[in-house]
Amino acid sequence: MKVKRKIIHIDDELCDGCGLCVPSCAEGAIEVRDGKAYVVAEMYCDGLGACLGECPTGALKIVEREADDFDEAAVETYLKEKQHAEKPAKDSLACCPSSGVQTFISASAFQEPKGKEASNAAVSGLTHWPVQINLVPPTAPFLKGADLLVVSDCVPVAFPGLHSDFIPEKAVLMGCPKFDDVEAYIQKFVDIFRAANIQSVTVLSMEVPCCSGLSMIVRKAMAAAGKKIPSEEVTISTRGEILNPLRTNLWESR
Repeated sequence: MKVKRKIIHIDDELCDGCGLCVPSCAEGAIEVRDGKAYVVAEMYCDGLGACLGECPTGALKIVEREADDFDEAAVETYLKEKQHAEKPAKDSLACCPSSGVQTFISASAFQEPKGKEASNAAVSGLTHWPVQINLVPPTAPFLKGADLLVVSDCVPVAFPGLHSDFIPEKAVLMGCPKFDDVEAYIQKFVDIFRAANIQSVTVLSMEVPCCSGLSMIVRKAMAAAGKKIPSEEVTISTRGEILNPLRTNLWESR
Protein backbone atom coordinates (compact mmCIF):
# COMPACT_ATOMS: atom_id res chain seq x y z
CA MET A 1 0.00 0.00 0.00
CA LYS A 2 1.29 3.43 -0.94
CA VAL A 3 1.46 6.06 1.81
CA LYS A 4 3.08 9.46 2.09
CA ARG A 5 6.10 9.00 4.33
CA LYS A 6 9.81 9.63 4.74
CA ILE A 7 12.13 7.44 2.67
CA ILE A 8 15.73 7.47 1.47
CA HIS A 9 16.59 9.07 -1.88
CA ILE A 10 19.87 8.29 -3.66
CA ASP A 11 21.25 10.80 -6.17
CA ASP A 12 22.76 8.73 -9.01
CA GLU A 13 24.97 11.61 -10.15
CA LEU A 14 26.56 12.03 -6.72
CA CYS A 15 26.78 8.34 -5.82
CA ASP A 16 30.19 6.79 -6.56
CA GLY A 17 29.21 3.29 -5.47
CA CYS A 18 31.56 3.18 -2.47
CA GLY A 19 29.07 1.07 -0.49
CA LEU A 20 29.64 2.74 2.88
CA CYS A 21 25.88 3.14 3.29
CA VAL A 22 25.18 -0.58 2.94
CA PRO A 23 26.27 -1.88 6.39
CA SER A 24 24.66 1.09 8.18
CA CYS A 25 21.19 0.02 6.92
CA ALA A 26 20.09 -2.63 9.40
CA GLU A 27 17.13 -3.49 7.19
CA GLY A 28 19.32 -4.29 4.17
CA ALA A 29 17.36 -1.84 2.03
CA ILE A 30 20.44 -0.59 0.15
CA GLU A 31 22.72 -2.54 -2.16
CA VAL A 32 25.34 -1.59 -4.74
CA ARG A 33 24.86 -2.73 -8.31
CA ASP A 34 26.73 -1.66 -11.45
CA GLY A 35 28.71 0.89 -9.45
CA LYS A 36 25.72 2.66 -7.88
CA ALA A 37 23.78 2.31 -4.63
CA TYR A 38 20.07 1.71 -4.95
CA VAL A 39 17.04 0.91 -2.77
CA VAL A 40 16.19 -2.78 -3.10
CA ALA A 41 12.53 -2.22 -2.26
CA GLU A 42 10.69 0.72 -0.72
CA MET A 43 9.04 -1.48 1.92
CA TYR A 44 12.48 -2.34 3.37
CA CYS A 45 13.41 1.30 4.08
CA ASP A 46 12.21 2.64 7.45
CA GLY A 47 13.09 6.24 6.53
CA LEU A 48 15.09 6.90 9.70
CA GLY A 49 18.25 7.80 7.78
CA ALA A 50 20.86 5.75 9.66
CA CYS A 51 22.81 5.55 6.39
CA LEU A 52 23.13 9.32 5.84
CA GLY A 53 26.25 9.93 7.89
CA GLU A 54 28.32 7.32 6.05
CA CYS A 55 28.02 8.83 2.56
CA PRO A 56 31.19 10.77 1.60
CA THR A 57 29.60 12.44 -1.44
CA GLY A 58 26.25 13.57 0.02
CA ALA A 59 24.30 11.36 -2.39
CA LEU A 60 21.80 10.27 0.27
CA LYS A 61 18.97 12.29 1.74
CA ILE A 62 15.60 11.70 3.33
CA VAL A 63 12.59 12.87 1.32
CA GLU A 64 8.86 12.70 1.97
CA ARG A 65 6.83 11.20 -0.87
CA GLU A 66 4.36 8.49 -1.84
CA ALA A 67 6.00 5.11 -1.29
CA ASP A 68 5.23 1.55 -0.25
CA ASP A 69 4.67 1.43 3.50
CA PHE A 70 7.53 0.09 5.63
CA ASP A 71 6.97 -3.62 6.31
CA GLU A 72 8.93 -4.93 9.28
CA ALA A 73 7.81 -8.54 8.72
CA ALA A 74 8.94 -8.38 5.08
CA VAL A 75 12.32 -7.03 6.20
CA GLU A 76 12.79 -9.92 8.61
CA THR A 77 11.97 -12.45 5.89
CA TYR A 78 14.21 -10.68 3.39
CA LEU A 79 17.20 -10.61 5.76
CA LYS A 80 16.84 -14.32 6.54
CA GLU A 81 16.67 -15.20 2.84
CA LYS A 82 19.64 -12.97 2.09
CA GLN A 83 21.73 -14.53 4.85
CA HIS A 84 20.86 -18.03 3.63
CA ALA A 85 21.71 -17.16 0.02
CA GLU A 86 25.11 -15.66 0.93
CA LYS A 87 26.26 -18.49 3.17
CA PRO A 88 27.39 -20.95 0.47
CA ALA A 89 29.52 -18.28 -1.20
CA LYS A 90 31.26 -17.45 2.07
CA ASP A 91 31.75 -21.11 2.96
CA SER A 92 33.39 -21.74 -0.41
CA LEU A 93 36.32 -19.55 0.69
CA ALA A 94 37.18 -22.01 3.43
CA CYS A 95 39.33 -24.10 1.07
CA CYS A 96 42.29 -21.76 1.56
CA PRO A 97 42.51 -20.63 5.22
CA SER A 98 42.58 -23.94 7.06
CA SER A 99 45.07 -25.69 4.80
CA GLY A 100 46.99 -22.83 3.20
CA VAL A 101 48.06 -20.64 6.15
CA GLN A 102 51.82 -20.15 6.06
CA THR A 103 54.31 -18.22 8.17
CA PHE A 104 57.82 -17.70 6.86
CA ILE A 105 60.85 -15.42 7.03
CA SER A 106 60.63 -12.44 4.68
CA ALA A 107 62.94 -12.20 1.71
CA SER A 108 64.31 -8.93 3.11
CA ALA A 109 65.80 -10.84 6.03
CA PHE A 110 68.17 -12.59 3.61
CA GLN A 111 69.27 -9.50 1.72
CA GLU A 112 72.90 -8.63 2.21
CA PRO A 113 74.28 -5.31 1.00
CA LYS A 114 76.59 -6.00 -1.96
CA GLY A 115 77.09 -2.61 -3.47
CA LYS A 116 74.71 0.14 -4.48
CA GLU A 117 72.88 -1.94 -7.10
CA ALA A 118 72.05 -4.72 -4.64
CA SER A 119 70.93 -2.34 -1.90
CA ASN A 120 68.40 -0.80 -4.25
CA ALA A 121 66.92 -4.15 -5.28
CA ALA A 122 63.27 -4.62 -4.33
CA VAL A 123 62.60 -7.53 -1.97
CA SER A 124 59.46 -8.79 -0.30
CA GLY A 125 58.84 -7.97 3.34
CA LEU A 126 55.89 -10.38 3.57
CA THR A 127 56.07 -13.03 6.30
CA HIS A 128 52.82 -14.94 5.85
CA TRP A 129 50.13 -16.23 3.50
CA PRO A 130 47.26 -15.68 2.65
CA VAL A 131 46.77 -11.91 2.70
CA GLN A 132 43.22 -11.42 1.39
CA ILE A 133 40.83 -10.41 4.20
CA ASN A 134 38.27 -13.01 3.13
CA LEU A 135 40.82 -15.82 3.25
CA VAL A 136 42.56 -15.16 6.57
CA PRO A 137 41.02 -16.98 9.54
CA PRO A 138 40.86 -14.95 12.80
CA THR A 139 42.89 -17.70 14.49
CA ALA A 140 45.80 -17.54 12.01
CA PRO A 141 49.07 -17.83 13.98
CA PHE A 142 50.58 -14.76 12.33
CA LEU A 143 47.78 -12.58 13.74
CA LYS A 144 48.55 -13.36 17.38
CA GLY A 145 49.75 -10.16 19.05
CA ALA A 146 50.47 -8.66 15.63
CA ASP A 147 50.81 -5.14 14.36
CA LEU A 148 48.18 -5.20 11.60
CA LEU A 149 48.50 -3.52 8.19
CA VAL A 150 45.17 -3.25 6.34
CA VAL A 151 45.83 -2.42 2.69
CA SER A 152 43.56 -1.45 -0.18
CA ASP A 153 43.99 -3.75 -3.20
CA CYS A 154 45.15 -0.84 -5.37
CA VAL A 155 47.91 0.41 -3.06
CA PRO A 156 50.62 -2.07 -4.14
CA VAL A 157 50.24 -0.93 -7.75
CA ALA A 158 50.41 2.79 -6.96
CA PHE A 159 52.88 2.89 -4.06
CA PRO A 160 56.33 1.42 -4.81
CA GLY A 161 57.55 1.67 -1.23
CA LEU A 162 54.95 -0.65 0.30
CA HIS A 163 57.34 -3.50 1.14
CA SER A 164 60.14 -1.33 2.47
CA ASP A 165 58.09 1.34 4.26
CA PHE A 166 55.04 -0.46 5.68
CA ILE A 167 55.09 -4.26 5.48
CA PRO A 168 58.13 -5.14 7.64
CA GLU A 169 57.14 -6.64 11.01
CA LYS A 170 53.42 -6.38 10.21
CA ALA A 171 50.67 -8.87 9.45
CA VAL A 172 49.10 -7.81 6.15
CA LEU A 173 45.44 -8.01 5.18
CA MET A 174 44.25 -6.78 1.77
CA GLY A 175 40.83 -6.08 0.34
CA CYS A 176 38.53 -3.78 -1.59
CA PRO A 177 35.67 -2.06 0.27
CA LYS A 178 33.88 -1.24 -2.98
CA PHE A 179 33.65 -4.64 -4.63
CA ASP A 180 33.72 -6.97 -1.62
CA ASP A 181 31.15 -7.58 1.13
CA VAL A 182 31.55 -4.73 3.63
CA GLU A 183 29.43 -6.40 6.31
CA ALA A 184 31.52 -9.57 6.04
CA TYR A 185 34.69 -7.48 6.35
CA ILE A 186 33.41 -5.82 9.52
CA GLN A 187 32.54 -9.18 11.07
CA LYS A 188 35.93 -10.63 10.09
CA PHE A 189 37.75 -7.77 11.83
CA VAL A 190 35.47 -8.08 14.87
CA ASP A 191 36.49 -11.73 15.12
CA ILE A 192 40.17 -10.87 14.63
CA PHE A 193 40.12 -8.10 17.24
CA ARG A 194 38.46 -10.41 19.76
CA ALA A 195 40.69 -13.40 19.11
CA ALA A 196 44.14 -12.18 18.17
CA ASN A 197 45.21 -9.49 20.70
CA ILE A 198 46.15 -7.09 17.90
CA GLN A 199 48.67 -4.49 19.12
CA SER A 200 48.18 -1.80 16.47
CA VAL A 201 46.43 -1.18 13.15
CA THR A 202 47.63 0.82 10.15
CA VAL A 203 45.11 1.40 7.37
CA LEU A 204 46.73 2.13 4.01
CA SER A 205 44.24 3.24 1.36
CA MET A 206 44.01 5.21 -1.88
CA GLU A 207 42.76 8.79 -2.17
CA VAL A 208 39.64 7.73 -4.13
CA PRO A 209 36.37 7.98 -2.11
CA CYS A 210 35.54 4.28 -2.08
CA CYS A 211 38.82 3.46 -0.33
CA SER A 212 37.79 5.46 2.75
CA GLY A 213 35.57 2.48 3.50
CA LEU A 214 38.56 0.58 4.91
CA SER A 215 38.91 3.01 7.82
CA MET A 216 35.15 2.86 8.43
CA ILE A 217 35.29 -0.95 8.49
CA VAL A 218 38.14 -0.99 11.01
CA ARG A 219 36.47 1.68 13.15
CA LYS A 220 33.13 -0.14 13.26
CA ALA A 221 34.80 -3.46 13.96
CA MET A 222 36.74 -2.00 16.90
CA ALA A 223 33.52 -0.58 18.33
CA ALA A 224 31.65 -3.87 17.89
CA ALA A 225 34.53 -5.82 19.44
CA GLY A 226 34.81 -3.36 22.34
CA LYS A 227 38.47 -2.60 21.53
CA LYS A 228 40.48 0.61 21.45
CA ILE A 229 43.59 -0.37 19.55
CA PRO A 230 46.28 2.21 18.68
CA SER A 231 45.73 2.91 15.01
CA GLU A 232 46.64 5.19 12.14
CA GLU A 233 45.50 5.94 8.61
CA VAL A 234 47.70 6.71 5.61
CA THR A 235 46.32 7.88 2.27
CA ILE A 236 48.17 7.26 -1.00
CA SER A 237 47.58 9.39 -4.09
CA THR A 238 46.95 7.89 -7.50
CA ARG A 239 50.49 9.00 -8.36
CA GLY A 240 51.92 6.95 -5.51
CA GLU A 241 52.59 9.70 -2.95
CA ILE A 242 51.70 9.81 0.74
CA LEU A 243 49.10 12.57 1.04
CA ASN A 244 48.30 12.91 4.71
CA PRO A 245 50.08 12.76 8.03
CA LEU A 246 49.25 9.74 10.13
CA ARG A 247 45.93 10.05 11.96
CA THR A 248 45.92 8.07 15.18
CA ASN A 249 43.17 6.24 17.01
CA LEU A 250 40.58 5.50 14.35
CA TRP A 251 38.21 4.43 17.11
CA GLU A 252 37.94 8.09 18.08
CA SER A 253 37.00 9.14 14.50
CA ARG A 254 33.48 10.11 13.58
